[in-house]
Amino acid sequence: MKTLLALEEVIAGHPFCDGLEQKFLTPLRDCASLRRFGSQQEIFQEGGEADHFYLILSGKVMLETSVPHDGVVPIQTLGAGEALGWSWLFPPYQWCFTAKTAAPTDVISFAAPFLRQHVERNSDFGNELLWRLTKTLIQRLQSTRQTLVQLYASKVPKEVVSDRA
Repeated sequence: MKTLLALEEVIAGHPFCDGLEQKFLTPLRDCASLRRFGSQQEIFQEGGEADHFYLILSGKVMLETSVPHDGVVPIQTLGAGEALGWSWLFPPYQWCFTAKTAAPTDVISFAAPFLRQHVERNSDFGNELLWRLTKTLIQRLQSTRQTLVQLYASKVPKEVVSDRA
């Protein structure tokens, strides 16, 4: 019992869960585990099954995507206090990016199938998670947009850019 309470305290202390009601912490705790990834270790791969959700406790995680003719392009680096992975909540439950550690990284890992079942059974829990994940999704979309604009700008000849202005 002491271990479960300690895990619940770690979850409650993460910024993603700031202000989360106690009734929502229990289902999170029930499908959570603490995991450690070494430096340069892949957490998940673009196109793979989105079967977990992560809250980063320490370390750094790089989000990358494959771009035809350019290879792997970095999108964003995440650190302690951030959420990792939203694809687990939306069909077809496949990762949109690859996540790889840039340093040893500790996370809270949540089993996505359990979370999805709980979301389906408890709309209040689902709404709360969706609201919090939407903030993460918007941040990722903005970061991806900035990366793509920079990539495009570096590829287009300056004459073409000035002609469009």
